Amino acid sequence: MTRVLFVCMGNICRSPMAEGIFRRKLRERGLEGQFEVDSCGTGGWHAGEPADPRTQAVLSKYDAHFPHVARQVRAEDLLYFDHIFVMDRENLRTLERMFPAHRGKARLLLDLNGGGEVPDPYYGGPQDFEAVYQMLDGALEAFFQKHTAT
Repeated sequence: MTRVLFVCMGNICRSPMAEGIFRRKLRERGLEGQFEVDSCGTGGWHAGEPADPRTQAVLSKYDAHFPHVARQVRAEDLLYFDHIFVMDRENLRTLERMFPAHRGKARLLLDLNGGGEVPDPYYGGPQDFEAVYQMLDGALEAFFQKHTAT
């Protein structure tokens, strides 16, 4: 079982979107039993809330919607998960400050396909959420090409 965690700031936009895309790709490939996936935020402001409605809308558009409840990252997450993907450098630094013993375990998600950061679409419109979806989908496709035989 390979365990994958996605991390952003509040766990209502980017990281649940990545989780939904990852779940869809698992379903399409028949790999649900080989991976465990989750998402969380470096901050706890939205803990207990569903994903942002705009995230839910774009996930529904691509048949990637799933029931999501936001949560904050915990120290045990860094021990439990095999792959920890963070959306941007600010959250990567925050994660490393929160858990200095695990420095180096997390990495930027877009490093999977060329590098860069996933912009936070929170203050944008539907087109920003769509653009983030496409970025995440490309990076996660690169993950599956490298980590699965199908």
